[in-house]
Amino acid sequence: MGDMAAHHHHEHEGASLAQAAESALVAAGEQWTEMRSDIFAVLTTFVKPASAYDIADLVSQRRGKRVAPNSVYRILDLFVATNLARRVESANAYIANSHPGCLHDCIFLICDSCGTATHIDDDTLTMHVRAAAEQAGFAEVRPVIEVRGICADCG
Repeated sequence: MGDMAAHHHHEHEGASLAQAAESALVAAGEQWTEMRSDIFAVLTTFVKPASAYDIADLVSQRRGKRVAPNSVYRILDLFVATNLARRVESANAYIANSHPGCLHDCIFLICDSCGTATHIDDDTLTMHVRAAAEQAGFAEVRPVIEVRGICADCG
């Protein structure tokens, strides 16, 4: 756990998070369009992981016209690929990454009672998962670990 303590990153929120996301997307060679901005802004309003349908509904309200979930999925996939968002595989849902400039493997603690997903970084743990996968012949390993249980608020 010593490596974890040595790694500090700035947790963004609000306008600071939107600016960090825009900077990260532009640095990845992508454009920060109005639609991408709207989808990211809506994504950041969710405390729990949100489905593409939930996000499409709110973006549609915000824009005053229907936005197709397929369009939202494509942009969410781009956000995951560029580290702006993380996908909670078991829920097929997405959550904004509060430090998009920082690349870590995903470890989610998911509450079976309220559905909240807490993202934690433990580079030591994921390094071992990566090493085991690479030893088994896997390349371009990107661990996503989901731990289910009951959170402190529900416990």
